[in-house]
Amino acid sequence: MNKRLVFTLIGLIISVYAFAQVVDSTSTNYYGKKKPDVEPNLVAAPISDKEIAKNDIIKKGISLGPLPIVAYDQDRGFEYGALLNVYNFGDGSWYPTPLSTWYFEVSRYTKGTQQYIVSYDNRVLIPGARLSASAEVINDSALDFYGFNGYESFYDKDMPTYFYRMKRLVPSFKVDLTGNIRKNLYWKAGYHFKYFKTEEFVPEDVDGALTLFQLYKKWGIIPDGEKNGGFSSAIRLGLMYDTRNFEAAPSRGIWAEGHVAFAPKFLGTTQGYTKYNLTFRHYLPLAKDRLVFAYRINFQGYIGSAPAFYILPYDTIMGPGYDRDGFGGYRTVRGMLRSRIQGINTGYFNTELRWKFIDFHVLKQNVTLALSGFFDGGRVFKGVNLTLDSEHSNIYPSQYAKYINTGKDKLNDKFHLSAGGGLRVIINQNFIIAFEYGKAFAAQDNNKGALYINTGYLF
Repeated sequence: MNKRLVFTLIGLIISVYAFAQVVDSTSTNYYGKKKPDVEPNLVAAPISDKEIAKNDIIKKGISLGPLPIVAYDQDRGFEYGALLNVYNFGDGSWYPTPLSTWYFEVSRYTKGTQQYIVSYDNRVLIPGARLSASAEVINDSALDFYGFNGYESFYDKDMPTYFYRMKRLVPSFKVDLTGNIRKNLYWKAGYHFKYFKTEEFVPEDVDGALTLFQLYKKWGIIPDGEKNGGFSSAIRLGLMYDTRNFEAAPSRGIWAEGHVAFAPKFLGTTQGYTKYNLTFRHYLPLAKDRLVFAYRINFQGYIGSAPAFYILPYDTIMGPGYDRDGFGGYRTVRGMLRSRIQGINTGYFNTELRWKFIDFHVLKQNVTLALSGFFDGGRVFKGVNLTLDSEHSNIYPSQYAKYINTGKDKLNDKFHLSAGGGLRVIINQNFIIAFEYGKAFAAQDNNKGALYINTGYLF
């Protein structure tokens, strides 16, 4: 993608976004003159006048942002569709923090993924609590599947693409509440539901094609009771410590949280499990809010018995947003193959240097351009048992010897590393367009570079 095309795309998105603000009023008054009657939850302190550009346009009321989706993900291909952001800034006293937001998306990737998403976030509807809810349907007709335990599963770049594919349909729903305990400490509670339907990928014009997903089922690594999918019905409880100065693109503060998901059979879960997730994020200003070093560390795993295989490849999230599938790829370890890391206990890290180098106005919209460089990594700490029993030991033995690392009795994984950089266009300090490129250090994680055109910061 050449520079002219990138800047043309940026200009088009800003123009469409600006003309879409059909129910929007603005004011040139400085921030903080008047607070709303009800203070929004989960804002430790309003951003001061000094942190907003002197000529920044304060947004008020309802701001509608319908946009065509033109994105790209190395793992899923080009994305096309439409989205709608609805921001409620109230009287503008808490700009750039909205009092509530709606998000709608209908999109499709050229490599077979369809997405239907509705999410809602409100800081003032329920006294003392922030409400975050979402419903989505994700249909993957060619989902990446590279096996379990990271480097314990061999990736053969010379195999046809279909060998590392499967099908998965996941409708889901969640509702979370977040409230303040004291100062910067918060509680979280919610209910999350998912249904998984998993199937074999059958390529066209290839008779008798064999995939890695089929082999895992034939070897009994994926048991018969799990191979077609199932239900997950979970209650999640957590704690969060948040001192960020702003949510969408913070320049300082700590955001640490941990939560536990209880998904027993009596709630409707097909195969019960208990999962924990620990995350620490830190934002360090090096030159006020213009140059920021940010990093994120995550560790998650399961207590007691291992869950069904279809539960594994998810980074579980409470509050705004929704669960991200696939350890590897844009939302977790950039530059690495999507879902390259799957195991019982997993962890990853992201380090990023962010530089906001210019602010300007386009069609009454506040626009900031930012550059970033990153270094990411992740690994499996406890893996799935890949040892075959006597019943399955003679099924495709040569393939088993090739694709499963049997050289050691214990997990043979280590950190999967990548690095890269990108450009972000930040509109009204909330809507962020991201262009990023990452490269994995090892060919086993991705023998090519990975380009992403998407929205938001990773964390």
